[in-house]
Amino acid sequence: MIKNLGARKLSKTGSHRRAMFSNMISSLLMHEKVTTTVPKAKELKRFAEKVITAAKKGNRTSVRSSLRGNRQACDKVLETIAPRYKERNGGYTRILKLGPRRGDATEMALVKLVQ
Repeated sequence: MIKNLGARKLSKTGSHRRAMFSNMISSLLMHEKVTTTVPKAKELKRFAEKVITAAKKGNRTSVRSSLRGNRQACDKVLETIAPRYKERNGGYTRILKLGPRRGDATEMALVKLVQ
């Protein structure tokens, strides 16, 4: 019996997770990199791949709902990021491990868009 195939819960409520990942995806698309913890980075990668793929297909509604009304991030992903990856079938992001955080030794990672 296979269990726990869904997304990580990260000790957050569903609404908190959705808001957090929406903000993180917006930051990733605007700045093309974001620093976070490793479990959050792995989940962020899943969501970012889906948003970029939807933008490549020209699905504005899906992109806007994922970015929760951040018009600047929506415009950037549709006008600059999606055309950049038109020949690429997935694998738009990369996770680089940075080592432990100074305060609590949590493993940190850098999520960035592949050039």
